[in-house]
Amino acid sequence: MKVTFDIECTPEEARRFLGLPDVAPMQEAVINEMQKQMIDNMRSMDPETIMKTWFPASIQSMGEMQKMFWSQLGIQFPDDGSSKSSKK
Repeated sequence: MKVTFDIECTPEEARRFLGLPDVAPMQEAVINEMQKQMIDNMRSMDPETIMKTWFPASIQSMGEMQKMFWSQLGIQFPDDGSSKSSKK
């Protein structure tokens, strides 16, 4: 013998009937916190902030940045007289 019950109810009614907790307020709080964090992270992705993060403040010009990159590759630049190093 096989018996089938069809019960029509909303998820809220089924949750109450089974004694499950209402997690909607917790879900709302978690969603709001995630949204706030995502917005804060998006603000930190503007080009000026990225450049400040990637490059130290001591790099003042593109020429200095270029020299830094070339020096990492092992290429030496001749002294153009702009540096004030003294040889003793």
